[in-house]
Amino acid sequence: MAGGTPGHVALGFAFLLIGIWHLFNSIKIHSLNPTSFRILPWFPAPRFRRLEPILIMAVTAAFISMELFHGRKLLSPDGTIPSSNLPHLEHSIIALSFFVYAAFAAVFDGGAPPPPASHGLLHFLQAAAFAQQLLILHLHSTDHMGIEGQYHWLLQTVAAVSAATTVVAIGFPGSFVNSFIRAFSVVFQGVWLVVIGAVLWTPRWIPAGCALKRGPGRDAVVCGGDGALDRAKALVNIQFGLYLVVLSAASILFYLAILKLYPNREKIEYRSLQLDQEHSADDHIKN
Repeated sequence: MAGGTPGHVALGFAFLLIGIWHLFNSIKIHSLNPTSFRILPWFPAPRFRRLEPILIMAVTAAFISMELFHGRKLLSPDGTIPSSNLPHLEHSIIALSFFVYAAFAAVFDGGAPPPPASHGLLHFLQAAAFAQQLLILHLHSTDHMGIEGQYHWLLQTVAAVSAATTVVAIGFPGSFVNSFIRAFSVVFQGVWLVVIGAVLWTPRWIPAGCALKRGPGRDAVVCGGDGALDRAKALVNIQFGLYLVVLSAASILFYLAILKLYPNREKIEYRSLQLDQEHSADDHIKN
């Protein structure tokens, strides 16, 4: 993703907010009507219905603009693309994929094509965007090595979960668990992007034995020897594992809290119907 703290942290917060929004709405809808639950590609906001897709378009458009045009020329005088601009183009392609999805989400909200076809097509565009993200993270022209590579390799595992669960949503639109896992993976992506941005470019948070090396092209974390590198990678793995445990527990607690706020309507209606039947039976006996 975008190099440096600002790019990673800004994108991380965007992923985090959207992930929490999806997690909340998925739990709420399932809690109210579990038997009729359907995975939605996006969720309308209370006062501004298309806020989510418009926010995604705004964030990705700003990101592409910063990557391609802020303080740099996209093309050399001879019309070729400088090697230093290739990572920025790759980042922009990821953002463009999410922009295209959000744009079609806003267009489809007009009613053509109608659900469920529009939902399936939007899930396809979402899956394509996550797959694009995963592919570029894996084949990045910037050779992520050492501790930076470990952070980005672990990010790939979470992006793979987001892509896989979005594909599953096409064939199994009624699976709440799949919707829950997908939203959780987006939340995890957001948190992990913030962590990457904060740790890799903040000298005091870099593991002992490693240091931030300033360069003309980009900054990088360099470790002094294999021992220091192995220790740093182990700390990254432990950090990832701790975040996974804490976020998993927090998401389940969040689920339980939402269940109390939005009780099952179908369960209440069923009990009312059962009571009506019992009263009808009693009246019939009396008569």
